[in-house]
Amino acid sequence: MSTVHRHYLLTVLMVVLAFNYVDRVALGLVLQDIKASLHLSDTQLGILSGIAFALFYAVMGIPIARWADRGNRVTIISLTTALWSAMVALCGSAASFSQLLLIRIGVGIGESGCVPPAHSLIADFFSRAERPRAIAIYMLGGPLSMVLGYFVAGWLNELWGWRATFFMLGVPGLALACVTWWTLEEPRRSNRTWAVRADASDQAPREALIQQPLSSVTLGKVCATLWRNATFRHLLLCNSVICFFTYGIMQWQPAFFIRSYGIRTGELGTWFALIYGLGGMLGTYLGGAWASRRAANNEALQLKVLAVVIAAFGLLSMAIYLTPDLPIALGLLGLAAVGAYTFNGPLFATIQTLVPDDMRATSIALFYLFANLVGMGLGPLAAGALSDVFRSWAGEESLRYALLCLCPGYFWSGWHLWLASRTVTRDLG
Repeated sequence: MSTVHRHYLLTVLMVVLAFNYVDRVALGLVLQDIKASLHLSDTQLGILSGIAFALFYAVMGIPIARWADRGNRVTIISLTTALWSAMVALCGSAASFSQLLLIRIGVGIGESGCVPPAHSLIADFFSRAERPRAIAIYMLGGPLSMVLGYFVAGWLNELWGWRATFFMLGVPGLALACVTWWTLEEPRRSNRTWAVRADASDQAPREALIQQPLSSVTLGKVCATLWRNATFRHLLLCNSVICFFTYGIMQWQPAFFIRSYGIRTGELGTWFALIYGLGGMLGTYLGGAWASRRAANNEALQLKVLAVVIAAFGLLSMAIYLTPDLPIALGLLGLAAVGAYTFNGPLFATIQTLVPDDMRATSIALFYLFANLVGMGLGPLAAGALSDVFRSWAGEESLRYALLCLCPGYFWSGWHLWLASRTVTRDLG
């Protein structure tokens, strides 16, 4: 595959990932409006933005990833993109908590087919040294979704309401599914797969046609193999912990700024688009570029640096909720966003290098299974429940204290990164 085509592949997958995330970002921004429209409690909002979505997203990711390790990954990404886009558009039609709950379940099922097949495709065409940068470019879709989800959705919501916002965010994904279907190429052909191999210096990747059957490894063997890998266990725990606190905080962060500072969704969406969009893109790219250029093939160093960065992020996050000043809070949020996104490229590149080729998609699905059940499933629910508990004495500031209580958890995730850095060299060998 040519360099141009590889870059095109990354670009399309990055845009797909952005639309995969955008409805979750928009949901956080319009939670307060949904609360008022459907007369819901914070705990119910936590269920909608958390476990209702995450349970099906995580569980359905396993069979879809098994399909991806054996079949046509481009087809999987195209079909699931069409499914989740249609369901996002339907969110605006919900007239009750139960209806929105069922629609969010459908969104979760569709969105579970995006990330594992994409990681598997990228690992086929980029060498070990290139993977941190390549995966970082792919994961720029995360901060790009912040631009779409906060800026675009913020103003759409202010102008036309949350129902029209979801419809207009969902429809473009249907066109993107068609682009993916018609322009991306699945490298597997007749029980053969294209794979990237590197020369002795691991600097110049070249394509080699490997004669091998597609994955016939059972799910039980995959789980047993990964469980024996100490580094994978620590990375799994790290990501699960960080997702719990990150999803719990970020899903409620817009509501916090609206309640505590009286800011409107259009203005808040613009600020968050700049902070998470530009800051996230900068952090994601810098993390991947640094790992590929300055710590290539040195995953131990990469993980140690990430551990320090995550700890610093935890301190900045606490300061956001301790200050009563809006400009200072937004400034601290900007610094924290850059640091928070640096781990994406090196972390997921390490996983793709750590596991056998025929387990790549499944390993990512298992990674997301725990991260999303623990993180996306329970994090927003925990924050919402804490806010309800604190409301009796903190009033409208209850959400501030709920989010503050979650911030120290980042030190826990950094500790697992540090432990992983001590075993990764052995496990890669």
